Amino acid sequence: MIKLREKLDAIYEKYNIRKYVDPDPLLFLYDYSQVRDREIAGLIAACLAYGRVEMIMKTVGQVLEKMGRSPFDYLSDTRDEDIDNMFRGFKYRFATDLHLSNLLKGIKGVILEFGSLENCFSTGAGAKDETVLTGLCQLYEQINKAGQAGHLLADPQKTSACKRSHLFLRWMVRKDAVDPGGWESVSPNQLIIPLDTHMYKIGKLLGFTRRKSPDKICALEITAGFRKILKSDPIKYDFSLTRFGIRRNLDMDDLNGFINSSFDKQILLDD
Repeated sequence: MIKLREKLDAIYEKYNIRKYVDPDPLLFLYDYSQVRDREIAGLIAACLAYGRVEMIMKTVGQVLEKMGRSPFDYLSDTRDEDIDNMFRGFKYRFATDLHLSNLLKGIKGVILEFGSLENCFSTGAGAKDETVLTGLCQLYEQINKAGQAGHLLADPQKTSACKRSHLFLRWMVRKDAVDPGGWESVSPNQLIIPLDTHMYKIGKLLGFTRRKSPDKICALEITAGFRKILKSDPIKYDFSLTRFGIRRNLDMDDLNGFINSSFDKQILLDD
């Protein structure tokens, strides 16, 4: 019988390609060759990645366009009051201009103090950390010192799965045909699954969790399930699997049928 990892690899090979990215805020990261710009654009895109995808793309595009060709240079060289003025009147669902400008000023403070978002993250991370949570806590605390970024930045110390934060980390840490990477100090084996409704259903389908809500514990359980399959890169299959249920021509029932066909519940472990 075909093992689960072989099935996941087949899905990865077929769907983990650039043509399946659009529409996805990940597209914006491809515009930045410099990591210092990409990480800022990526965090902004991830923080705004909720709601209808058409509106996400429009809103992220508008914000990044105002910041010019280099988000790093824009934040480094722009006074706080000018950032406030630039984004005055901004509104996206629950996010106001106050939330956005405070997020941007928080990012500015981090790059001025630490040089980059990655350096800030790394100062809070331990060499033996099993996951990215300690580094993510450091990044959250440093960006949100004023406590006014609102829901744009989830607190990893609470019960939230912090889907958008972990999505950002996937983009910056992993490097393949889809994820552009750039962060060298964080290992892919520390990443946590960006848990949305699609991955929650997939995690239950695979028997990785029985949680009744997609919270932080659920994200850790699903990640642990994938880690048994591929310890070195447990969220490798995130993008390709979540195309089912997101793209109109890929249905969750199709994924269910493929996974369960002649599936003997054995797992091919990473060596």
